Amino acid sequence: MEISPSTSQASLNLNTIRSRINELEEIYKNCEQDSFSEITSPDSDELMKDSANQLVSKVSEIVTEYSDFSFLGIEDIDAYLANLKEELDAAEAESAKISNEIELLNRTYMEDSSELESDLEWMKCSLALISAQQDREKEKEKEKEDEQMECFSSGENQSNLIYTHEENKFEILKLNNQIEESKRTLKSMQDLDSIGKWFDAIEQIQDVLSGLKVIEFDGTCIRLSLRTYIPKQDVLCLQKIEETNEPYEINHEFLIEVTDGSMEIKNVEMFPNDIYIGDIVDAAKSFRQMFSQLALMETSSSLEWFVRKAQDRIIQSTLRRLVAKSASTSRQSVEYLDRDEIIVAHLVGGVDAFMEVSQGWPITNSPLKLVSLKSSNHHAKEISLGFLCKVEEAANSLDVHTRQNLSSFVDAVEKILVEQMHLELHSDGTLRVFIFREQNDEVLLDHYFGTLKNHAILDP
Repeated sequence: MEISPSTSQASLNLNTIRSRINELEEIYKNCEQDSFSEITSPDSDELMKDSANQLVSKVSEIVTEYSDFSFLGIEDIDAYLANLKEELDAAEAESAKISNEIELLNRTYMEDSSELESDLEWMKCSLALISAQQDREKEKEKEKEDEQMECFSSGENQSNLIYTHEENKFEILKLNNQIEESKRTLKSMQDLDSIGKWFDAIEQIQDVLSGLKVIEFDGTCIRLSLRTYIPKQDVLCLQKIEETNEPYEINHEFLIEVTDGSMEIKNVEMFPNDIYIGDIVDAAKSFRQMFSQLALMETSSSLEWFVRKAQDRIIQSTLRRLVAKSASTSRQSVEYLDRDEIIVAHLVGGVDAFMEVSQGWPITNSPLKLVSLKSSNHHAKEISLGFLCKVEEAANSLDVHTRQNLSSFVDAVEKILVEQMHLELHSDGTLRVFIFREQNDEVLLDHYFGTLKNHAILDP
């Protein structure tokens, strides 16, 4: 069997590399032995003796120069001591400098020695691995050539066998090049994987949610800018809305802390914090447990759900505040409490009417409902249950159209309240003359609460 020139050349290269590695290893061992022998050699002892002799002669010279102190004055002695101190400081500085340089050289030597030793071990292991691989390849080639020899033993030309062998080697080389190229491509894709995930997260948020801009994202903390467009007033067809300068778009920023590796919410801060979203944040934290059985989880996350709900809450609260502001007059003021989803009408006489709004109001045409009356008047702390039930029943029995419009409903509640007070006052004959004299409702309510307290109509 003929050995190809390339195989012989590869074996020669491996032998050369192995020989050079052995030479490097031998040089490294000799260097270590030389270093140790230099430390313990007689030359080192002689060097130390020479240094000691130089130090002794230097001290003797100084002592001889200044041996007679009897002729020196105090100033000369001080100068002498100062000179000695300067020489001592210079010697100590030089000694410290030399010590630092020696320490640096020792550290560099140790690091380089360790690195060289590691490199030698790595090269030896790599060489052993390559040798083993080549041995296996030689065995495979030998087996393959034996099989080919058997196939061509019937009289095929030996040149065809050599040609086939060279052709196979060319194919192997071509495949090896393709494998290396694929490895480089895979490495590039792995390097871009984290960047791709980051862009995917950004695109997922910005594509799905409108009016949203990602300001900052570091993996566990997201800063979002949310622009909410408020519907125009013409959608509130059943509400009396005055012309206002309220903006039709509102901007908020959210600082959202998410779980590392996912978009699950841990904590949220809103700027400005003018809308209550505490219940939405709590629901978003348990989003996965709440919706784990729904197909929604396949295309949604707690972050997307939270932003949608927060945007709906901003629209809803803004419209409700706008309607409440428009319903306020000089006689009464109306406000919306978004935390409780309650509208409070502050009526004349210090009476507060609490009205419950249904989901979707005021865009939907759902009616309002009177749920409570309270007095802030100094004559009484709480309206009696009987009086409340009468006013509440009468107010909630009004037609749906009246209860759909906030201004109309507040006026109707105030009218019912005054009428009910008239009925209560007419039942007491001692106050009839006063009623006819006082036509102002606000004055009537003030006197009414004082009278009800005296007649036990109001609870203390």
